[in-house]
Amino acid sequence: MDETAVESSEHDEPHRESTDELDPELAAVVADIQAAGVPQWSALSVASARRIEDEVFSGGASPDLRTVRDLRIDGPGGDLSIRVYRPDRENPPTLVFTHGGGWTLGTLDSSDNICRELASRAGALVLSVDYRLAPEHPFPAATDDAYAALQWAAAHAAELGGDPDRLGVVGTSAGGNLAAASAIRARDAGFDLDGQFLLYPMTDRRFDRPSYDEHGDGPLLTEADVRWFWDQYLRSPVDEHNPFATVCRTPDLAGVAPATVVTAGHDVLRDEGAAYAERLADHGVAVDHDHYPSMTHGFLSLTDSVSRADEAMDALAEAIREWVE
Repeated sequence: MDETAVESSEHDEPHRESTDELDPELAAVVADIQAAGVPQWSALSVASARRIEDEVFSGGASPDLRTVRDLRIDGPGGDLSIRVYRPDRENPPTLVFTHGGGWTLGTLDSSDNICRELASRAGALVLSVDYRLAPEHPFPAATDDAYAALQWAAAHAAELGGDPDRLGVVGTSAGGNLAAASAIRARDAGFDLDGQFLLYPMTDRRFDRPSYDEHGDGPLLTEADVRWFWDQYLRSPVDEHNPFATVCRTPDLAGVAPATVVTAGHDVLRDEGAAYAERLADHGVAVDHDHYPSMTHGFLSLTDSVSRADEAMDALAEAIREWVE
């Protein structure tokens, strides 16, 4: 993997990553989704978007694991549901997973496949968090739930067969934002965290980076969607300046856990993920930035049908083993 060592500006100038021709296998998947008549998320009501997201992304073939168990723990807003994926190995490292969906969509079921893949390939105990969703529960509810689950994992992973002394966070899209915020909060609390794995993360509420010009119409995620998600999540314009919301604006990132940041060429979020990787490196954090120029947003959920996504999942699993083993 390529270690990020590119100098970035503290003034946060727009950053551009490369885009290759869309992978043919991935193009076929995108065509199938479009043929099914799935509208943009921002064109739907919240309830309809949630139903369609769950229909489209739940199910599918997944690797078998030693156990998969649904639990409830005490969370900041009451009972907090988690799903625990245990691989067939003794004393595996522990990962706390937060799903994507713009803090507005997503369930334990719609993220089941990627969690099974992570548990199986990385050999990790994965705890998937069913955090509270906006707009009913706006910022900071989701980030509070994510961090509470991380604290719980540190205290109870051993009871589930995992190793609490080898602990990381992983998240996709908005869940990558939550994982990054958890890593910052862990640093601030003196909490030992071994790694953070941010998969095409949402890191900033600004729309002037080149990837918004190039891929604002998608595929799979549009600028209108991203704006809509931020509007659901934030209570007011003041929240935009909170570093646990817009993690790319955190003044000091020194001392946070080592990171792997995955970005995709055909992704409206491409450049803000790259910008966050650069800011981490600028603040002395060990970073691997793995960029896939022919992929789209969400590609790691398509390992069954896209060979390049399958290869990328193997690379991610290797990175997880390197950081937390």
